[in-house]
Amino acid sequence: MSSQDILQKIKECIVNLDMDGAIENVKKALENKISPVEIVSKSIVEGMSIVGEKFEKGEYFLSELIVAGEIGKEIVKLLDPYLKAEEARMKKLGKVVIGTVRGDLHDIGKNIVAMMLEAAGFEVIDLGADVPPERFVEAVKEHDANIVAMSALLTVTMPEMKNVIDELKKAGLRDKVKVIVGGAPVTEEYAKSIGADGYGETAVEGVRICKQWVTS
Repeated sequence: MSSQDILQKIKECIVNLDMDGAIENVKKALENKISPVEIVSKSIVEGMSIVGEKFEKGEYFLSELIVAGEIGKEIVKLLDPYLKAEEARMKKLGKVVIGTVRGDLHDIGKNIVAMMLEAAGFEVIDLGADVPPERFVEAVKEHDANIVAMSALLTVTMPEMKNVIDELKKAGLRDKVKVIVGGAPVTEEYAKSIGADGYGETAVEGVRICKQWVTS
């Protein structure tokens, strides 16, 4: 079985919500010396993206999303020691504080972005979902972060993104961080209107913008 076949198998197991199959194939991938970063970017991220698309099309429901998220978490737990060893060799690009805004419990898209940022070499401080503006500000201070990434999946929670930016201004931190926003109802126009520095339509685009900020 080639490396590509194993990575494809892990991806399929995630999409088919097969926890045992996913774990078994991740172990196989590690035995075959496949890089943990590759397992994250080629299998988990791609698999979770497909699950997210199925959810958007109404083929999968919240229960399936939760199961896929759990599979992703278990795989990351298994890869954690390997990722840490690899991270120790890689110079960190920067620190990103990420979270889904207050009132919004959706985190699958945010989790994909967080995984991809880690795989790209960022240190990620993941605050989870339903995060109040003050928590974003505390995390930026505590970790001396360069970037704040926010996600909203509900139209009604989008104004919370502006609240976070306002709180960063109040704390005198706005000029020290770049702010990127994303999520299904968010648009480039909306991002500009609230004073965000960037908008990621997809996880890949979001990571590309973050990399651009720290390397240019």
